[in-house]
Amino acid sequence: MKIVDDSPPILTALDRPNSYIGRAVPRPNIKRLTEGRADYVSDTVLPRMVHAAFLRSPHAHAKIVRIDTAAAKKAPGVVAVMTGKDLEPVMTPWVGVLTHLKGIKSAPQYPIAPERACWQGEAVCAVVAKTRAQAEDALELIGVTFEELEPLTDATRALDPETPVMHPSLGDNLTFERVHAAGDPDKGAKEADELIETTFVFGRHTGVTNEPRAIVADWQPGQQKMTVYLGTQAPHMMQHLFAKHLGLEDAQVRVVTKDVGGSFGIKVHTYADEMATVAISKMLNRPVKFVADRIESFVTDIHARDHIVKAKIGVKKDGTFTLFEIDDLTGIGPYSVYPRTSGIEANQVVNLVGSWYTCPNYKARARVVFQNKNVMCQYRAVGHPIATAVTEGLVDLAAMKIGMDPLEIRRRNLIPDDAYPTTAASGLKFELLSQHAALAHLDSLMNYSALRAEQAELRKKGIYRGIGFATFVEVTNPSAAFYGVGGAPISAQDGATMKLDAQGNVSVHTGVSEQGQGAEAVIAQVAASSFGVPIERVRVVMGDTENTPYGGGTWASRAAGIGGEAAWQAGKALRENVLKVAAAILQAKPSDLDLTNATVVDKATGTERMPLSEVARIAYYRPDTLPPDFQSELVVTRHYVPHKWPFSFTNGIQASWLEVDPDTGFVKLLKHWCVEDCGTVINPQLVDEQVRGGIVQGIGGALFEHCIYDERGQMLNANMADYLVPMAGEMPDITVGHVVSPTADSELGAKGAGEAGTAGAPGAVMNAINDALRPLNAQMLTDMPFTPEKILRALGKV
Repeated sequence: MKIVDDSPPILTALDRPNSYIGRAVPRPNIKRLTEGRADYVSDTVLPRMVHAAFLRSPHAHAKIVRIDTAAAKKAPGVVAVMTGKDLEPVMTPWVGVLTHLKGIKSAPQYPIAPERACWQGEAVCAVVAKTRAQAEDALELIGVTFEELEPLTDATRALDPETPVMHPSLGDNLTFERVHAAGDPDKGAKEADELIETTFVFGRHTGVTNEPRAIVADWQPGQQKMTVYLGTQAPHMMQHLFAKHLGLEDAQVRVVTKDVGGSFGIKVHTYADEMATVAISKMLNRPVKFVADRIESFVTDIHARDHIVKAKIGVKKDGTFTLFEIDDLTGIGPYSVYPRTSGIEANQVVNLVGSWYTCPNYKARARVVFQNKNVMCQYRAVGHPIATAVTEGLVDLAAMKIGMDPLEIRRRNLIPDDAYPTTAASGLKFELLSQHAALAHLDSLMNYSALRAEQAELRKKGIYRGIGFATFVEVTNPSAAFYGVGGAPISAQDGATMKLDAQGNVSVHTGVSEQGQGAEAVIAQVAASSFGVPIERVRVVMGDTENTPYGGGTWASRAAGIGGEAAWQAGKALRENVLKVAAAILQAKPSDLDLTNATVVDKATGTERMPLSEVARIAYYRPDTLPPDFQSELVVTRHYVPHKWPFSFTNGIQASWLEVDPDTGFVKLLKHWCVEDCGTVINPQLVDEQVRGGIVQGIGGALFEHCIYDERGQMLNANMADYLVPMAGEMPDITVGHVVSPTADSELGAKGAGEAGTAGAPGAVMNAINDALRPLNAQMLTDMPFTPEKILRALGKV
């Protein structure tokens, strides 16, 4: 384990000559993207292509009595008008459950609601026309008779006996419940000198990707093949799901993912309108395109968070924690999202709360309930911001109650860095964390003692600034324990195929996908380093199920740790094969040679023997000059899946320094720090970008973002004017530091970094706001987002 400063050249035992590991290499696609030459699904135009638009329910809960489509069918440019009943012969419904989430249940969901709309925005009819404008005009001519039903919008009422059951066949409105106990919670409560309880509320929000969801489905009847151009994080998963519900074989479906304008977990799920689009294409025997507009995105892109957590901590006067206890309630919409389910976030909260502290006594319950709002599912840092804010909010309360410094109480309770491997009270198995090293590095990086002194002086002048901390862990590199064991068609492994061409250039075909996070650069760096060529000679191919090895795609911070390891192993194997060819040409032993900078060299002396291009030329064009019993193999495929540990955990700590205006309730963010340990850092610039971007997204949930619904289930701010997102001018300077503890489960030793910033930022900001308001005897703020109105209410001014 070692501590490094901001954006360092991090070198490890992996280093080969001219290695790119630990270097801030520019993204290979950056020039094309900055020149406006990206190729998004929206840019796809095919012969005979038509456009789909969806009529969506204006009600949160309503029976579809009648749909009159006669006028719409006669409208200019209209090719077809489809209802849910029309699609039933072509596409089967789906149910979002996983067998390892015991007792989880959901009702069948259809591409277009056939009988009942269960949230405002659910599609009830589709128009297909020659242009999108014509399709939208025709929507206005459809007459739908609804019988409005009582909506269930308040999750706290979902399990009341008098509340109507949304799906009668399921018996109640409980989707999933998990109860967990470890150690002796009753003993932990008795041993505590102080028991502190509070309730945390997390507002529902969504991803707001730059590029909205988009799909082009092209059924080719002559080939009996469906090609789908889709902005997705998991092309192979979607290939299987499209095939399964269309009654096809996987080989009959090709999914092509071009450039993607951001995902954040939004684009890793099954969406009804996308399933409808592929079904319509098969019915019409022609390409069909659907691009969600921004208002559609707000009411159909999955939402996340929306948790109410009653929480308790026990603490002794010396700062020792004796108990963590939570009771979590979350409403997920009318269906559990397919195939990852809407139970995973609550399950993650149970797994994560208090897990990085030594406290052995833990009691938890999580309940997931149906409601008539848009569906909820996995979004960046699934469950982590909730679990971190609950844990770290409780820790700050405990510190305040016993009069101990918040950094000191963390020092006394974090699992020692030399105590790994270990198992948390929640059951999570930790291979190696570095919480104490990260805390010490943060203390130094932010000059904590000086900041406290400055805070005290400013308070004398009526300026109220606060410091908030949040330690965290992040689930990365998930094995089959995440989804595969539950029956989901989601690959835990990933593969890389490396090909050497006749000029000595390399192509790497990988199952991970680029979403804007820099996966293409990471794969190129790893492949170039492992094989031994300049990165300019590496071309990365991704996002095409016909041209890449089967893989899980990009989610749960797995691209570098799993996809990168597959590329590393493929590069090693191809180098070994190339050196066998070179040895045959040079009449040398392969073990005496190496490949560096696209040149075969003497391993011992570094003397150049021959260029890689010449080896490739002879292997492809003059194999007759090689020994008669020799066959060169210049294409290799390698796969990787974690075996030793179910997950590799990234860890770290964040701090927020901010100012609160007690007259207006406005929060001014002054500075934010994050020290993170993601194992081997392949590209420091990309890691820091990911951490900073994650922090901004976490700040969004803490201060700005909120999907606001009324009691009738109407989303009131489904537009960019009313739904607030963090802007650059409101963000603080963000300093990122690193501790390096590589995972031993792979040669690269890389863990994920994509969600660490989001995991810790809300908790750090929450604690900083409460720290700033403490001299004013304000009520503790635990209801996100922390708007000026809520702050003024806590101060008793509203």
